[in-house]
Amino acid sequence: MTDSSRVKDPRTLCIVVPYAPTATETFIKNHIQNLPANVVTVDSWRPQIDGRTVLGTPSRVFHKLLRLAGSDLQRELTAAYGKAFRSNNVAAVLAEYGTTGVVTVDACRQLNIPLIVYFFGYDATVRSVLEENAETYPHLFKEAKAIIAVSRSIKRKLISIGASAEKIHFIPCGVDTDQFTGAQPAQADPVFLAVGRFVEKKAPHLTIKAFALAHEAYPSASLRMIGDGPLFEECRKLAETLGVQDAIHFLGTRPHAELQQEMNGARCFVQHSVEAPSGDCEGTPVGILEAGASGLPVISTRHAGIPDIVVEGETGYLVDEGDFEGMAQHMIAIAQDPELAATLGRAARKQIAKHFSVDQCNADLWRIIEACMNGVSLVADEI
Repeated sequence: MTDSSRVKDPRTLCIVVPYAPTATETFIKNHIQNLPANVVTVDSWRPQIDGRTVLGTPSRVFHKLLRLAGSDLQRELTAAYGKAFRSNNVAAVLAEYGTTGVVTVDACRQLNIPLIVYFFGYDATVRSVLEENAETYPHLFKEAKAIIAVSRSIKRKLISIGASAEKIHFIPCGVDTDQFTGAQPAQADPVFLAVGRFVEKKAPHLTIKAFALAHEAYPSASLRMIGDGPLFEECRKLAETLGVQDAIHFLGTRPHAELQQEMNGARCFVQHSVEAPSGDCEGTPVGILEAGASGLPVISTRHAGIPDIVVEGETGYLVDEGDFEGMAQHMIAIAQDPELAATLGRAARKQIAKHFSVDQCNADLWRIIEACMNGVSLVADEI
């Protein structure tokens, strides 16, 4: 839970999101609910506050925007965001995702409102997004007062495409270490848990292939997979092809509140993240943070922000992208040695509590936002 001792700032922070946050975007909901300011949220492609379109009636503005293109569309969006910022006496804007920063930057510049932009993953890695913003990102990098990168790899990527290193602060997504706690991997059956959407960058098929090898060596092992997505049915068929359909439980989507119960019944958390063909990469996977906070060891890949979280050989194990055989070997070791799982899990809990708690991450983010509100420029730490 957040630090209730912090005095709430009476100034208004506008958090702009491209759409109402989904169930998996807990990090954005956390910012909206827990940053210590008067928070107003603007969302959707037709900018809305509390479901009401900022400019005109929804239908009229929607059809007008569909007819507009290029600079005309940007002017219309700038006018809408400008009206939202002025009418709420906004002191600073936090744009969630770089692409959201692009559509808000001109309104902030015109009104002299400091803009802080948070990059989470796809917005800095997907090749089509980078191509579409080849001209707009440099303008955003220049005008933003601060840029937040959710991982060190994202920070390096932003620097490589022209952002100033001094502006880019590394702040990962935080986890509620009071909510996620209590796993006892040494007492759990050899249950492996995977949580995440069935999409290319999560590579659930490679997790299944790794588990199939582990199950062959340790038949009492099982895998529970939470999530849904375009690769769901393909993965179910793969499990049947590999003959492990009875040992893998495809649970579909589950309420976030149920995740702790699943983690408390597991021996280990597994996730084989890779760079997708589109270039899409992870930021800081929240599932890995929650698993570590719970006290579970993690077996994953040397991908994006994951090495920021998992200390190899101390809190879990990492393999190269695509190395499902290596992943299987670590799964077998965890299945065979409950005490090893417990030792790694205890270290994971300490690591997450020390460096990735939601209170600390919120405090770090608020320190930057507050400085921008006060006209102070903070130089980012070296990576």
